Amino acid sequence: MPHAPESAHEWVSFADPEEDRTWMFDVTFLLSQWTCIFGRGCQGVLTEPAPEMVQGCCSYGAHFTNDEDLERVEKAAANLTADQWQFAKRGRKGISRRDRHGNLVTRQADDACIFLNRPGFPAGPGCALHRAALDTGQRPMDLKPDVCWQLPLRREDHVADGGHVISTLGQWDRRHWGDGGAEFAWWCTEEPDAFVGDRPVYREMADEIEALTGPEVFAMLREFLKKRERRATPLPHPAVRVRA
Repeated sequence: MPHAPESAHEWVSFADPEEDRTWMFDVTFLLSQWTCIFGRGCQGVLTEPAPEMVQGCCSYGAHFTNDEDLERVEKAAANLTADQWQFAKRGRKGISRRDRHGNLVTRQADDACIFLNRPGFPAGPGCALHRAALDTGQRPMDLKPDVCWQLPLRREDHVADGGHVISTLGQWDRRHWGDGGAEFAWWCTEEPDAFVGDRPVYREMADEIEALTGPEVFAMLREFLKKRERRATPLPHPAVRVRA
């Protein structure tokens, strides 16, 4: 039997039960053991490996997807305490700015996202919004910018002729960061270091996937992936695939 190309992924598609939409899902990534290793070996997204900085993918701040996204994060930021947020004083002056392309993004503090607590902060390094969610029993995705809770998932919608929508849900690759992605010294979806979870992505990120697809589509996807796991050995993710 011929070997699959090193970069091959298995995909599945099915029709949305309520909309004129076709969904396409990256089965290989969703069945993989990827997990966020922030603070546990993540080398960050700078041009040189920098695990000691504990910045993860927060070095450049976050792009807001729309006004609703910004308003939700602004509301969450207003409730952060100085014990949760290292840069609370600076944040009171505003959490967003316009980049050179006119996009709304989070402000930076000391060359990284203003919400990123650094090593040495009493509450520990990491996102202040994430910290606050854990402190108050909320889901981090309900406080953080959309792009932050979605990573490394990416949904893309394409409107075909006649208005039919094709929605693709897969992994976030270097290319999705634009030209800067090629300069990263490391990116988690292409390195075996991050594929060390104890359950597949579709279980690990169930809330995030459901938020991106809606509950009915997610239920269909979940049932398919459960059966796919039992039916045959999934195609290993390229990051961990044994090369012949």
